[in-house]
Amino acid sequence: MRLSRALRTGVWITAFCLCAHGQSTQSKDAPVNETKGLPPRATPADYETHAQAGTVTVAAEFKGHSVPTPQGTFSTEEYVAIETGLFGSPGERIKLSIEDFSLRVNGKKTPLSSQPYALIFGSLKDPEWEPPEAPESKSKSKTSIGGGGGGGQGGEPPPPPPKMPMELQRAMQQHVQKASLPEGDRALPQAGLIFFQYRGKTEKIHSLELIYAGPAGKVTLALQP
Repeated sequence: MRLSRALRTGVWITAFCLCAHGQSTQSKDAPVNETKGLPPRATPADYETHAQAGTVTVAAEFKGHSVPTPQGTFSTEEYVAIETGLFGSPGERIKLSIEDFSLRVNGKKTPLSSQPYALIFGSLKDPEWEPPEAPESKSKSKTSIGGGGGGGQGGEPPPPPPKMPMELQRAMQQHVQKASLPEGDRALPQAGLIFFQYRGKTEKIHSLELIYAGPAGKVTLALQP
């Protein structure tokens, strides 16, 4: 329960709690306690689009409300994800920060700021997870015998929808944490996910521009919605 409350009340506190839990638990997901990013693709041309910022090539691909990780693809209705890769000369290093990225949707004047990965945890879902079937057969038979069948006198309200077990939630969150774009001084190439808050349907997006403004320079990439 402590971890659940932390997820709601603080982004970086959340990440810290996940790391601490990962170090203390004995599950196979325990070592996943840092952001490492995704494996960079072979070349920038293997992404949807790419452009040059100084000596660095920035590549990107829009993933919509999907959150792809090596362990599986999750989803979030509150945010959109962009898989980003940065490439440079052999041995080149760069200071990475998600704050260097912003996203302009449908030509709006003010672009969206990138958000820390932990913020998406509250809306993160695993489409492949199926809740166990609720034991409704007995209650239904009693209701039918009573003659009401529609929540009459003495009827009980339906049970709340089942939630994903906490250990599965933690594993899912750790997979997303690991797949997010690494930050700090890094050797190129690097790749990972960055997130932007967008609750709308992707079908209503007509134009997308990913803006990079960081140590390498400034460049705008036109993405396919």
